[in-house]
Amino acid sequence: MGDFDKEKRLRTLVLNAGYEPLAVVSFKRALVLVLNQKATILAGVGEGRVRSANNDFEVPAVILLQRYVRIPNSRQIPVSRRGVLRRDAHRCGYCGKAANTIDHVLPKSRGGADSWENLVACCLRCNNLKSDKTPAEMGWELRFTPKMPTGVIWTVRGAEKEEPHWRDFLSYQQAA
Repeated sequence: MGDFDKEKRLRTLVLNAGYEPLAVVSFKRALVLVLNQKATILAGVGEGRVRSANNDFEVPAVILLQRYVRIPNSRQIPVSRRGVLRRDAHRCGYCGKAANTIDHVLPKSRGGADSWENLVACCLRCNNLKSDKTPAEMGWELRFTPKMPTGVIWTVRGAEKEEPHWRDFLSYQQAA
């Protein structure tokens, strides 16, 4: 595997000074924060070390900021096509097959909103068949009730999936 591929895999969880998960950054960005003494390494990846002119560091998996960063807005999770597909595990809300599009349960043409509660992952076949009808008009039922996803991993900017090295730090937040 090339160095570029390896660098893309190495992601670092950034924790606020109060141990609240904030974001996921590249390991290079994490090292810059450590070198500038704005963060400390709490856990390493275990895949080697990085050397600077004066120091030797573990490749960081989790870093802790030295100062608390105020988060101005509430942790509302913005609706996105990618997020809906991720929430629904890329499975159609109507038939359960692999999905690569999203569908408005109440069609937009009838006032349906772009919200977690009105969007589901949908396969192309079901999306085309449903058109601008409601599931009830089609005689269909949703396989689940769509809602905003929950959990720490959804509120951390840049986190697509949980890395094994982050588990202890994310479970701390969930227990609090």
